[in-house]
Amino acid sequence: MEVGFLGLGIMGKAMSMNLLKNGFKVTVWNRTLSKCNELVAHGASIGKTPAEVINKCTITIAMLSDPAAALSVVLDKDGVLEQICGGKGYIDMSTVDPETSCKINEAITSKGGRFLEAPVSGSKQPAETGQLVILAAGDKALYEAAIPAFDILGKKSFFLGQVGNGAKMKLVVNMIMGSMMNAFSEGLTLADRSGLNPHDLLDVLDLGAIANPMFKGKGPAMLQNNYSPAFPLKHQQKDMRLALALGDENSVPMPVAAASNEVFLFFQSLLAVFTRPLLDKDTCPQLECLILFL
Repeated sequence: MEVGFLGLGIMGKAMSMNLLKNGFKVTVWNRTLSKCNELVAHGASIGKTPAEVINKCTITIAMLSDPAAALSVVLDKDGVLEQICGGKGYIDMSTVDPETSCKINEAITSKGGRFLEAPVSGSKQPAETGQLVILAAGDKALYEAAIPAFDILGKKSFFLGQVGNGAKMKLVVNMIMGSMMNAFSEGLTLADRSGLNPHDLLDVLDLGAIANPMFKGKGPAMLQNNYSPAFPLKHQQKDMRLALALGDENSVPMPVAAASNEVFLFFQSLLAVFTRPLLDKDTCPQLECLILFL
């Protein structure tokens, strides 16, 4: 099976590499074409533009950073829309708002193409190990055609109905995650400041009712000041903002999520002043910032 892949960031690179390692023929594109080189070394082909990838492949997957990037790849010159047509499918696995997914769906289907949104739950390590959770919605036939690829990329795929439902589910999941990470960071800092061993806190949490893989994975790295990116802070804040907008649209008060978003915004502004590259670090730097600035 041959697929196109647009976007080779932290997630896209890992996902396209998994497809290559499992026998898929993959044609890749990235705005910075040099990021394609490692994939080429493992057998991928390069498309010079998104349109070129679409022209070559029956199914093309995109994994892009935000709504603006997702729309640009489709609508701009040499974009997806120039070559999408009947018989071709486009799967956007980026995390965007439902309105963006609907705009892309309308553009793709107006040219006769098929569209599926399929954002994922999971970050760098699950992407590398094929353990993502895929939240798909849109064209059911395209979903079924993509199952062989989804089975490589993830441990479970959900079909959630009409376009927009996948985006909504992903935003709800990431809103919960962002709120949890803030509480977790504050808890580790409080344990340390009050004379407790934070490593003991991790052990206690892991044995209790709120044990979860995120705390188990992030906690030790946070205590070692290891913020190598799995899910950058700037993307977490973007998802919180989009989730709050979804709450506004549905008249759902979300004071906890709103407070968490303000924390992310606060630390983004601090990091932008003191060291811009930390904006690309993992979602955990608020622990370090809490220690430094409280």
